[in-house]
Amino acid sequence: MTTVPHLVQYQGSKRSLAPKIAEYFPERFNRFIEPFSGTAAMSIYTALNRECHTFILNDINKQVIELLEKCINEPENLVEEYRVIWQGQFEEGENSVDYYYKMRDKFNAKKNEPDAALTLFILARVAKGAIRYNQQGEMNQICDRRRKGTQPGTIRKNAVAISNLLQKRTELFNKDYIEILNMAQPGDLVYMDPPYQGVSGGLSSRYIKSLEFDNFVASLEELNRRNIDYIVSYDGQNDDGKFGKDLPLHLNLQHILINAGRSAQGNLNGKQITTYESVYISPNIRRDL
Repeated sequence: MTTVPHLVQYQGSKRSLAPKIAEYFPERFNRFIEPFSGTAAMSIYTALNRECHTFILNDINKQVIELLEKCINEPENLVEEYRVIWQGQFEEGENSVDYYYKMRDKFNAKKNEPDAALTLFILARVAKGAIRYNQQGEMNQICDRRRKGTQPGTIRKNAVAISNLLQKRTELFNKDYIEILNMAQPGDLVYMDPPYQGVSGGLSSRYIKSLEFDNFVASLEELNRRNIDYIVSYDGQNDDGKFGKDLPLHLNLQHILINAGRSAQGNLNGKQITTYESVYISPNIRRDL
């Protein structure tokens, strides 16, 4: 099996589940659209394994989209700029943990004019590959003290591979997801991995912006009306119970639970808990299945 490149560990990424989710794709589609792209794991998998030649990537997090844009269009420049930042933590007189927090302050100061290489360094060193935001929209996650971040050589290998898959085939946007859904046409496939219920609010949110459940349901109703094919990854359950509300029955979606393996949080608590991700398949694809 060909190895699927990935730029950096990113909590919530569907990299490991991509082959299982792709089993439910329609046989043919024109464009692959990700309104909540994150680091684009599903698009990268699709570009490598399916006949699709056009991709639309969007994320409300400008820092993530700027990182993707640089990776796809200027991978060598991204790697060199990352190498300089990464190497800085080893300079004489530097403590690598203190260096991370200096870079985190710089990352927050540049949130409106993101530096792609700096974003990549933060993702490479942050604990659990998980960015957290406070109520002021500043990233406040601690660093992983056990590691110094991904080696530049590994970053280069993956960045170049991703660029080869997506360059000149991809449009990137930093917009509200509804604007992206309005761009979809019959024959496209929209894959959505929105912020999950319970992890997009509070003092330390996993996402830079939360998602209003009723508005999201209304957007799916509109996709049904317009005959747009889509697949949604949204919440799920584990051995201890369910997370959040199911998407409503009137949408006529096929609801599938995919085994996502052992719960990392359960492991930390000394419990062996299996997690299942909910995947919802739109009516047209459901009939094909």
